[in-house]
Amino acid sequence: MPSVVQAGHGPENRNADAMTTPVTPLEPFGVMLQAASPNDAVTDLSVDALRILARHHHLVLLRGFCGPEDPADLVAYGERWGSIAEWPFGKVLELLEREAPQDHIFDSSAVPLHWDGMYRRQVPEFQIFQCLRAPGPGCGGRTLFSHTARALDQVPASVRLLWERATGRYERKMEYYHSVAEAPVVTRHPDRDAAVIRYSAPQDQQGEAFINPASASFTGMEEADAALLHRSLAEALHAPSCLYAHAWEAGDLVIADNHTLLHGREAFTSGAPRHLRRLHILGDPPLDNPHLVASA
Repeated sequence: MPSVVQAGHGPENRNADAMTTPVTPLEPFGVMLQAASPNDAVTDLSVDALRILARHHHLVLLRGFCGPEDPADLVAYGERWGSIAEWPFGKVLELLEREAPQDHIFDSSAVPLHWDGMYRRQVPEFQIFQCLRAPGPGCGGRTLFSHTARALDQVPASVRLLWERATGRYERKMEYYHSVAEAPVVTRHPDRDAAVIRYSAPQDQQGEAFINPASASFTGMEEADAALLHRSLAEALHAPSCLYAHAWEAGDLVIADNHTLLHGREAFTSGAPRHLRRLHILGDPPLDNPHLVASA
């Protein structure tokens, strides 16, 4: 596994004093870079090298590095990756439990697998997550990442044909948008010759406590096949060979490939100190959402 150059005076500097940070594999996919010292700054890692790793391995965990210190520092770091998607709240989403949440992303409930930007005018290439506080052992709250290209390669041909016939229609209204998206379950990666899955499980399966669920319906198959569609997708996307469940530690930075992966969240103990920040990094050029039907 290669190393990433770490230079004391900026990530793109190459000099005789430059150090390298080893890259180690995660299971079942992704890679980790572990800081050798608590004084190692994440900003001293080569973004060019990290981008290559993220596109090849789909997930990069940076652990034990110092910084970014605050939202402005996180934005400055994200801008080195590319253009950052703007939201009504700004560029940084503070993901933590609210006292009276109006939406499940600010609750402690599980969040089903989905892709970011499915309801937005542009779909980000990467997410950058930063953990400020972790919920702690036994409290849940892992972020789940599913490798959809691998799931497609591993299912029987008959199941894949069912997925290829199906199209999902999703509608979601929340604080920041009210949008409708229509996406084939199996589609093409926007930048490379590979098939990927765009799917979000119907949220009425999550139980009565689920706050502000999206609506979802699926066409392209017989009604009798709908149960098989959702069951087979759940099994394949959560298979041990396809699902990476990230247990957060304070200071973790995770870069995830939003075009190949789906992601979600385990439920966590209400009141546990789970606080993440998230940025959306657009591609170059930005990807206009091919699945957006209506947006307000």
